[in-house]
Amino acid sequence: MLRPTLQFSDRPVVAAALFFLLVPLAAAQLNWEGQTGGLITPFAYTSSSSMGLGRPQLALHYLNGGQVLGNDFQVSITAGFLKIAEGGFTRTFNVLGNDEQARLFANGFNAAHIKFRVMPENAWHTSFIPALAAGAIVRTQVRRVTEVTERENTTATDFFLVGTKTIANTRVPIVLNLGVKLTNASIFGIAANSPGWEVKLFGGLFVALKAPMHSRLTLGAEFARQPRQLKEVPGTVVPTTLSYLIRWRPGSDVPLTLELGLVQLGNNLGAGFDMEARHQLIIGASYHF
Repeated sequence: MLRPTLQFSDRPVVAAALFFLLVPLAAAQLNWEGQTGGLITPFAYTSSSSMGLGRPQLALHYLNGGQVLGNDFQVSITAGFLKIAEGGFTRTFNVLGNDEQARLFANGFNAAHIKFRVMPENAWHTSFIPALAAGAIVRTQVRRVTEVTERENTTATDFFLVGTKTIANTRVPIVLNLGVKLTNASIFGIAANSPGWEVKLFGGLFVALKAPMHSRLTLGAEFARQPRQLKEVPGTVVPTTLSYLIRWRPGSDVPLTLELGLVQLGNNLGAGFDMEARHQLIIGASYHF
């Protein structure tokens, strides 16, 4: 676990500055868990590749989680393979918050993911069929909430099926995304596990806009339904996670993507459990080698 020396109020400013200084000036579009997607949801698209292994994509994300969650730094690497698949790994590091409950979220964890496209977009010479993909993300070494007091690591997993459709023959191109997941993770593993496995929906809508100097802006909004209960914390009610995204990419030949997001994770979940994470800032950058 990281042992910070910065005051919590100074960390977001310092973190954001270091973040952009360390990102290569070079466009992948990886979500905060390293999957090709929006900010919090995976797309049915995969990282580009040949029949072998494609060039890797690197992503860095910073989440200002507030007084309780602290600051999360996520480093991801993802590569496509066989033209229809991708896999990758993300490590989450945490900088401790200064609330009395912050110790419940002080540990980092791993996330390995894999995704296979099972149907291409516009299959059978149609113009309306979405791309369809199946995948999984497995978060390991998760020691948060009740696992902290029990001094045990747990695993928080999603198995998902997702469809994504780009509508390009409109004045403003639109991307529609809708999926379903079988999960035992609570808030993407941030709050460890739910009491059992549940089926939940996720999705989003994104629009692409032209910007000065041949750059492009993507604006998006997403939702991800969450299991309503926390494991071994009776009386909690976990809300749906919402996110709002602005993603900027310079000229088409520059493999860099920068993004700014706002995510709603949850405030008072009941039973005296308040995450104080209603409107949290995410800064991200992706580079495709």
